[in-house]
Amino acid sequence: MISTIEKEIVSLLEHGDKKAINLLYENYADALYGVIKKIITDDDTAQDVLQESFVKIWRYSKKYDATKAKLFTWLYRIAYNTAIDKVRSLKTKSDNEIQIETSSVYKITSNELNQDVLDIKKHLNTLDEKYQIVLHALFFEGMTQQEASEELDIPLGTIKSRLKIGLRELKKIYSP
Repeated sequence: MISTIEKEIVSLLEHGDKKAINLLYENYADALYGVIKKIITDDDTAQDVLQESFVKIWRYSKKYDATKAKLFTWLYRIAYNTAIDKVRSLKTKSDNEIQIETSSVYKITSNELNQDVLDIKKHLNTLDEKYQIVLHALFFEGMTQQEASEELDIPLGTIKSRLKIGLRELKKIYSP
């Protein structure tokens, strides 16, 4: 059986009356906080999730359908899902943090670098100028083939051919 306070809250929600959020908070905040605390142990984070839950409740208030679920069940699902989303986002955030201490980026020794490749610009200068221009645009200017074609006013097919020939010539230098 639906209580009179629940009927009043549902009616206020249907009409978008802001009094509904106050009544919801007064009557359900403690129970919803308990639901959230079972998932999130940190008090501050749990309080944030409770607040986010009430924002979602208000945002979706017109979607509540009393024929599909009791008010508390609907509130429970929103709070529960918000808490789960928070846990996932915190986990993702911590997984994505960069661990500088364990990074090997700054630990490359000169022995690990291919010394032949470091002088690629010198070897590039040994090619015909038409190949140099295309390779420079694509690799050192960062252009796409289409952008190089437009910038250099050379047909796209010619760009592709000169790229292929230029790379083949460089390969002869690096892999004799």
